Amino acid sequence: MDLFDYMRTNTMKSEAPLASRMRPETLEEIVGQQHIIGKDKLLYRAIRADKLGSVIFYGPPGTGKTTIAKVIAHTTKAEFTQINATVAGKKDMEDVVRQAKDNLGMYGKHTILFVDEIHRFNKGQQDYLLPFVEDGTLILIGATTENPYFEVNGALLSRSIVFELKALEPADIKQLLKRALTDMEKGMGAYQAVADEDALDFLADIAGGDARNALNALELGILTTEKSEDGKIHITLEVAQECIQKRAVRYDKDGDNHYDTISAFIKSMRGSDPDAAVYYLARMLYAGEDIKFIARRIMICAAEDVGNADPQALTVAVSAAQAVERIGMPEAQIILSQAVLYVATAPKSNSACNAVFEAMDAVKNQRSMPVPAHLQDSHYGGSAKLGHGIGYKYAHNYPNHYVKQQYLPDGMEGQVFYHPSENGYESKIGEHMRFLRESVRDDSESR
Repeated sequence: MDLFDYMRTNTMKSEAPLASRMRPETLEEIVGQQHIIGKDKLLYRAIRADKLGSVIFYGPPGTGKTTIAKVIAHTTKAEFTQINATVAGKKDMEDVVRQAKDNLGMYGKHTILFVDEIHRFNKGQQDYLLPFVEDGTLILIGATTENPYFEVNGALLSRSIVFELKALEPADIKQLLKRALTDMEKGMGAYQAVADEDALDFLADIAGGDARNALNALELGILTTEKSEDGKIHITLEVAQECIQKRAVRYDKDGDNHYDTISAFIKSMRGSDPDAAVYYLARMLYAGEDIKFIARRIMICAAEDVGNADPQALTVAVSAAQAVERIGMPEAQIILSQAVLYVATAPKSNSACNAVFEAMDAVKNQRSMPVPAHLQDSHYGGSAKLGHGIGYKYAHNYPNHYVKQQYLPDGMEGQVFYHPSENGYESKIGEHMRFLRESVRDDSESR
């Protein structure tokens, strides 16, 4: 390295974005991802022991893929080199391989190659790396935001362990923001900046699990805000909103606003107001609510408040829940909107809900009588000797596939739990049940 390279490197370090400067250098400095770098986990042990094999890091932007690779670079005795698949050509790869061979042959030193955005490599480029990964010339670390099982050569995958990184929790991002505020060497500590708690909460929440977004917004706020009379830069909620170009929604996931919003959401669907329902859906999505939580509430509403007035409502809600898990945001908002609007506009009935509550009350408060003998299991030898199943009438052998017989235990005959409403399809259910009962009565009278 000549003088100019040295000066350029130092300048880049000092003037690099905050997110880059705050990148952890040790495993202990990393926040989140404890499911793969906890002290009892394989990856942690492999890095500590400097026995890392080829790995693929897969996860959303800003979750720590490059960070973990940099930590490996600081802890390994192997030669560490990095290329970005978006700009690297075949010559770059050939240079890396040639140097790796020299390191192994002359010094007995392995080379770890970190390929950022590895999914951007075409099949030919990935194939080129394969033999060198296979014979141990290179230890590959790939990072990708795309599902590696779709985007990475199957042969490379078979020689690597895939670690999936999750979006960071707001608490993790808030911890990083506080660290950046006070760090005098790499952070913004020299600026004497202080941030309000609601500003930090907002940035941590609105970042969507991407630490880089939150740190970039914090840095922008500090660099563009004048000092106050107390000599400090104050990062308020208003400043935070301006820096990330989003407005804070009053939606505390642990407080009243959370419960008030979800309550209004459910009541709007129950009350058949699609406009209000989709508005509260938008508020929750904007605030970063878990889409799986929203989907669960829609399923509950479909069963509790629509029920058999439109049996399809639950099918739509369940399908939406499965779809949002597979697709994720931002497209999941469209799927949730469809389900919300379907449930909100469907005919309503809480008869199914009331039926099970009344039945549960009966089970709790009434004496438990045995199942009638004719309904008891008779699919085993000797059941007839016990009187089980004797006298049972098989419904399909009778007109309309219905026959009157006792199903409830003794002492509960005639007790009714399900009262079909007159709404939607449930009106047809009620009509059908009345028809069956009347047909049996007419038949007995004709005799």
